[in-house]
Amino acid sequence: MTLSSKPRLLTLFICLAASSALAQDVPLFTDDFPAEEFRARRESVLDAIGPNAIALVQGAASPVGYIRFRQTNNFYYLTGVESPHAYLLLDGTRREARLYLPHRNPARESSEGKLLSAEDDEMTRELTGVDAVYGAELLSEHLARFAWGGNVPAVYVSFRPSEGAAMSRDLATRGASDIASDPWDGRPSRDMQFITRITERFPQFSIEDLSPVLDQLRLVKSPREIELIREATRLSGFAILESMRSTKAGMMEYELDAVAKFIFYRGGAQADGYYSLIASGENAWYPHYHHGKRRLVDGDFLLMDYAPDVGYYTSDVTRMWPVNGTFNEWQRDLYGFYLAYYKAILESIQPGDVNAIMKNAATKMDRILADWKFTKPIYRDAAERFVAAYKCRAERTPASLGHGVGMAVHDVGVHDGSLVPGMVFTIEPQFRVPEERIYIRLEDVILITEDGAENLSAFLPMDIDGIEKVMKEEGLLQSYPK
Repeated sequence: MTLSSKPRLLTLFICLAASSALAQDVPLFTDDFPAEEFRARRESVLDAIGPNAIALVQGAASPVGYIRFRQTNNFYYLTGVESPHAYLLLDGTRREARLYLPHRNPARESSEGKLLSAEDDEMTRELTGVDAVYGAELLSEHLARFAWGGNVPAVYVSFRPSEGAAMSRDLATRGASDIASDPWDGRPSRDMQFITRITERFPQFSIEDLSPVLDQLRLVKSPREIELIREATRLSGFAILESMRSTKAGMMEYELDAVAKFIFYRGGAQADGYYSLIASGENAWYPHYHHGKRRLVDGDFLLMDYAPDVGYYTSDVTRMWPVNGTFNEWQRDLYGFYLAYYKAILESIQPGDVNAIMKNAATKMDRILADWKFTKPIYRDAAERFVAAYKCRAERTPASLGHGVGMAVHDVGVHDGSLVPGMVFTIEPQFRVPEERIYIRLEDVILITEDGAENLSAFLPMDIDGIEKVMKEEGLLQSYPK
């Protein structure tokens, strides 16, 4: 080969490699929802804000580091678009939806695969059902036309923090607050910075909060949303089952995290719904302990609470079991009482008034408490406080059985104290014996149906005999010793 031919061959190789990269089979849009469902959600927002208003929704920024991009929940909920630095404008004056996307970056696409960009106008409109697609730089010009027109519309923007990967609003709020209170930082959140930019550039606008509108839309799930939550629950349950089988004294908490991650990703999850809560012994006293650094000890009681992100939807399932596979005396005593209490709630859930549901469950709890033979006086005292606290919550208005589950593990939406079909939530009563630092919690995901309630995680054993039977089976970690 001559020296002069080498550059030409190198150039040909680079071109072929780039062409191959551009030809990757990279999904450009979700197949979990059709364009019609996204369009219907946007129409509901337009109905809520009225004809003299516009709504602006900001998508997620590019991640820093080698991290897969994940869109914010509300932006995905309204568009299905997974391109970073995207914006959605819902125009109530014309009842139309406009997407603003970054322009194509050929170098990045040749390395990572194609993303929807401003140049994909026709394709994006067909996939998403929006009315128009523009480059992100045109958003300012289009807002100026609204601001300088004769009838200035109100502008709806979410005041509450955006939810990203493995995030609920409570933790998004905490993260923003920690930064704001740091004397060496103090940056505003990206959400607040967006609002500040709008008001600085266009003081003519009156800014309204879009969050309550989106929260209420997300409260009741569609059939397709329910199927994604059902799949996330299925994977969560399988991960917990496999962890039960694999649990042995001497291993580390993080080894069960590894088992669950294998089940999640092998089953098609795109990420964790939240960090794993795998707490043995007294670590379970802390409801959100997630360090995973303790070695399991014979005699420990172990808590596992973990679920994946499946197509932007998650679950929230918790089980507890003895590390050695056999419930000892105090575990049978306290867990047995807790389980009877827990089932009293499950059996009472139905569509309708939450206060009535909780009071019905409380009547059953009184009978359970009266008949239970506790092995220690402190256990009975703890149980009496537990039941009394539940009765107190049953009197609140509005009453609540637990928290919503959906795009976030602590999902958004405020209900009026009644359960309607399509609501999905988890119950998680927390039982404590402070004298011995004992903490017990179960969680199941409940779907309200037209004529009752479905426990989506009912396939996962919670009875003592069922758990002990599973733990006698060989686990994944025993097939692959450390």
